[in-house]
Amino acid sequence: MDMNFSDAAFWIALMQIIGVNIVLSGDNAVVIALAARSLPPAQQKKAIIWGSGAAVVMRIVLTIVAVEMLKLPYLKLVGAGLLMWIGIQLLLPEDEGEGVGAATGNLAAAIRTILIADLVMSLDNVIAVAAAAKGSLTLLILGLGISIPMVIFGSTLLLKVMQRYPVIITIGAGLLGWVAGDMATTDPLVNEWITTYAPWLHEAAEVLGAVLVVITGKWLAAETMLKRAVPKELPEVVVGEAGSVPAPAAAAAAGGSSLVNRILLPVDASDVSAHAVEYALKMRQHHPTPEAFGILLLNVQRGVTGDVSRFVSKDSLQDYHRENSAIALERARKMLDDKGAKYSVHTLVGKPWEAISSFAGANNCDQIVMGTRGLGSNTGALLGSVAQGVAQCSKVPVLLVK
Repeated sequence: MDMNFSDAAFWIALMQIIGVNIVLSGDNAVVIALAARSLPPAQQKKAIIWGSGAAVVMRIVLTIVAVEMLKLPYLKLVGAGLLMWIGIQLLLPEDEGEGVGAATGNLAAAIRTILIADLVMSLDNVIAVAAAAKGSLTLLILGLGISIPMVIFGSTLLLKVMQRYPVIITIGAGLLGWVAGDMATTDPLVNEWITTYAPWLHEAAEVLGAVLVVITGKWLAAETMLKRAVPKELPEVVVGEAGSVPAPAAAAAAGGSSLVNRILLPVDASDVSAHAVEYALKMRQHHPTPEAFGILLLNVQRGVTGDVSRFVSKDSLQDYHRENSAIALERARKMLDDKGAKYSVHTLVGKPWEAISSFAGANNCDQIVMGTRGLGSNTGALLGSVAQGVAQCSKVPVLLVK
């Protein structure tokens, strides 16, 4: 398809390519970060630059090949089905990979890990970008040239933004469905007939593809979350400097069985989480025996996909989650320490709402105190997706703080 800079279709397709790259490259960014993290600082930059550079060249070549192959009959129909499947997979709960990969201890091994991982994990990206380019080599190269550096050098920021606002993933999944619908109707096998007799199908298929991917993905995600097992806590629980949390029986004896003596306080680094901490401190202040008021401070890290765990060791993944959790907990810990509150610190890896609910029940908490947003919630909703999930499924009473 011939397009130039003055065509609106050119800029729409360019935005699609950039969006697809950002949404589908999250796992690649994790591998890049983890593969280089065990190297000395000077070698970390070299590993990222050389490994990512080689991966970029390889991905461009593969995408150009894919663009040419999609000109053949039937392949666009197959590719559309694959894109729909990829979009649905984006919305499913992440796997808690066991991390069977080996840790990378030198520069050559880190570069090799980045290159091999990108080759294995980029099939979805290559097909989606090739479809969005609509046969335009100029558009393809320009789109990749803009988006790939964003992913490589802004990987940490992009991951944090997507974790903070998972609605971006939903939009990305819908975008893949949209591209798949357009892809299916432009296959050489059916394109001429549709253009002649049912041109409205081109736009209708795009909308239908996006809606179908989002609805199917959300439904399967809900079914999967109901079947998930309780996430395992990472080893080596850190105890807060102000003291340990009193046992439930001792707290009940000190304050009375009708009192809230032991709370679970799930937090991240958001302002809403800070409000929840402030509320918990007020609860402690008004408790008959503040020294018996126990706080379990919890941060939940979302698990990585199985693809990432194939290339990164289990220890590296755990260290990665601990470091991110420590950053997320820093603000809440300072607030509690300043007031001399007793608390213990816990990190879980899994689906946040599920982990919070299960952990509260397993640790005999009297109440869950948490913000209505934060912890990776969708913006614009009455309640954050995590808070809503906890409120719906937890057997422990939940107190939501705005």
